[in-house]
Amino acid sequence: MTFPFTDAKYWIDRLGLKPHPEGGWFKEIYRSDEIITASALPARYTQPRNFCTSIYFLLEHPDFSAFHKLRSDELWHFYAGSPLSVYRIDNNGEFKNDILLSGTEGLPFISIRRNTWFAAEVFTPGSYSLIGCTVAPGFDFSDFTLADRAELSKAFPQHSQLIERLIRQ
Repeated sequence: MTFPFTDAKYWIDRLGLKPHPEGGWFKEIYRSDEIITASALPARYTQPRNFCTSIYFLLEHPDFSAFHKLRSDELWHFYAGSPLSVYRIDNNGEFKNDILLSGTEGLPFISIRRNTWFAAEVFTPGSYSLIGCTVAPGFDFSDFTLADRAELSKAFPQHSQLIERLIRQ
């Protein structure tokens, strides 16, 4: 199928995307109607959570998704546009960079473990990436932490150049 569009504005308008606090654009598209009680969840959760949530997420070059972490696992699915680089730093300082895209040069899907710092950027000038993000247990903004540049750089000095570039402060 040939799509009659070439820019991010088409998707932003068509999907009704809104600005996201970490950068980029988003819209929640699914929130399960079943709830997990707080007592049935790990101690890191203080309130009930939906079983699962999902959003559309779009990044345009040169914008980026700033370093942040979640209390839940997150799955990223590539839908359209240019390759997206996803950077991860786990609690031991282990670094991983995956290229998210369709085709043979990258991955159409990645998983991001809970409490992992991660950021993303589109590296093709003038282009965008449209992905889906699925979170389980379901996303709640109280589970979302944006990184502090000084604190994250101090914790992982070996990654300080990337951290400083991908945090807005």
